[in-house]
Amino acid sequence: MTGFSNLIQGYHRFRDSSWAQQRSRWAVLSDGQTPSVMVIACSDSRVDPAQIFDTSPGEIFVVRNIANLVPPFELDGGRHGVSAALEFAVTQLQVSEIVVMGHGSCGGVHAAIQQTFAGKPPGEGGFIDHWIDLLDEARDDIVARLGTGPNAVRALEMETVRVSLANLRTFPCIPEREAAGTLTLHGAYFAIADGLLHVMDETGRFDIA
Repeated sequence: MTGFSNLIQGYHRFRDSSWAQQRSRWAVLSDGQTPSVMVIACSDSRVDPAQIFDTSPGEIFVVRNIANLVPPFELDGGRHGVSAALEFAVTQLQVSEIVVMGHGSCGGVHAAIQQTFAGKPPGEGGFIDHWIDLLDEARDDIVARLGTGPNAVRALEMETVRVSLANLRTFPCIPEREAAGTLTLHGAYFAIADGLLHVMDETGRFDIA
């Protein structure tokens, strides 16, 4: 198992190799960032966007959470981490593309299908339950058609991308930039088992990249 001491060892390897080899790049990055792409992905330890897309530091602005979900635009006075990251990427960094990336073997999606944390209090699963209830409508439709087995889980994993893309468009800054041609939204799905990336087309269908 990797512990904190292993992370420190990894830092030293990074500092002596990658950082040293790209010292001029890090010098430029120390003055600011200008990524053109935002990636919204799952917090799952197996699906690091920088690794999957083979990017260098400073190239993508990433926000990660359970099941790569975007909540709808809300004015309820709460603290909204995803909304804040989105607002920063779009209005301050002025990214030109946003990618929502779902993935296979997603624990959040499995919990949504099985209703694992339903009725649990905050701190014992309640926070998770209230987050993945963003998928309730999609879940109910999929379970009615496919049950609760592996096919249903995979279908909902892909549906997380469509749900998040729809919720992105509830933020006023998104559709106005899409209409102006300065922002494009994309959907993707990474299958951990075979390492294949599936990209969503304009009809909502996923095809291997």
